Amino acid sequence: MNGDAGEPTTERLSSDGPSRTRVALLGSGELSRELVTALQRLGAEVIAVDRYADSALQPIADRSVVVDLIDNDELAAAIRWLQPKFVVVASDVVATEALTAAVDTGFTALVPGIRGARLAADPEGLRRLAADELGLPTAPFWFVGSVEELREVAGHAGFPMVVKPVGGALGEGRSVMVRDSDVEPAWQRAVSAAGAGSPARVLAETAVEFDSEVTLLAVHRDGPDGPALDFCAPIGHRTEEDPNGQLTVELWQPYSMSAVALDAAKSVAARIARALGGRGLFGVELMVHGDEVYFTGVNVRPYDAALLTLRTQRLSGFELQARAILGLAIDAIMVSPGAARLIYSRRPPGPPATETTPDSVAVVADALSVTESDVVVFGHHEGHPRRRLGLALATGPDVAVARDRAGQVAAILGKLWP
Repeated sequence: MNGDAGEPTTERLSSDGPSRTRVALLGSGELSRELVTALQRLGAEVIAVDRYADSALQPIADRSVVVDLIDNDELAAAIRWLQPKFVVVASDVVATEALTAAVDTGFTALVPGIRGARLAADPEGLRRLAADELGLPTAPFWFVGSVEELREVAGHAGFPMVVKPVGGALGEGRSVMVRDSDVEPAWQRAVSAAGAGSPARVLAETAVEFDSEVTLLAVHRDGPDGPALDFCAPIGHRTEEDPNGQLTVELWQPYSMSAVALDAAKSVAARIARALGGRGLFGVELMVHGDEVYFTGVNVRPYDAALLTLRTQRLSGFELQARAILGLAIDAIMVSPGAARLIYSRRPPGPPATETTPDSVAVVADALSVTESDVVVFGHHEGHPRRRLGLALATGPDVAVARDRAGQVAAILGKLWP
């Protein structure tokens, strides 16, 4: 932590004016902008805490603090100095001992709870919690650490099997193995997608039939009679990668489910959210096949899905999270069917463009000529082999029209990254 006498490098917090609820946001990525704005609109003072000085949130947060998030002593000292009412974890790389110390003071509440914060960076531990402790329905699965282990699991479980990276972007690096010769390519694809520095470990699942992958946003908050859960309309999603390595995630809301499947999905979401504890927004990932629902994971920072809700719900996922953090009343009303296409950069990064850079204003203007459309072009602090570039949004009288419109917007917006 930079500064004299153990204090961070930032202007000293002011006590002038009315008292405001102080929220420390650990991690200052681009997608936290909407959360910061939502908290500020509700009267909160937001302090962006991150490892670098020129984070994406620095211009909009009330204060910014430069702290090594993985250093327990440094992070704990910063939290003691700031004395926030709430600490919101918005990064997978945070020193959990410092978080425990903050909670132990009895003054600071952690979002999500300490268990959720620890498991956010531990997909294996999260899956085992769901399957072994909670008994949630999942496809049979194994975590393996080598090609040989993967081949042994496939020989035991049989083909077909789905292989996924333990980390990485949504849907990236996935393979379906149908024969022994698929094992090594599936391993390499999954490990590469996890990114540099990640442990060489993959998730192998018995392939199960499903109609779609679905995200159910669950808002865990303090209600008048104790902890309460509210659910948004389910969001369907799929991932596609073209031959050039361009990754696109399509999302649409509502995803049509049977009443039986929806009840099962809510039951699964409620059990995992309550097990993780704390307050906030959880994105519960499911596979749905008719009336059957399989748990596949949970995201304690479901920003990708929340982006769609900027146009489909009266209160977006970011606004719901802000209200849940502050203990305020919410509603999860959907106001319009909608769809989105989230465009990621290529992996590996392509060669520098040799053609003239397109006129961004002209491209955006063309994209916005599509009926009921909107776009987001993301900025970035630092390069990443798989980063979000842009978002194409559209609403419509029904999901089919919205998906078609979002596809048109994405095709135009993609011209910004030839």
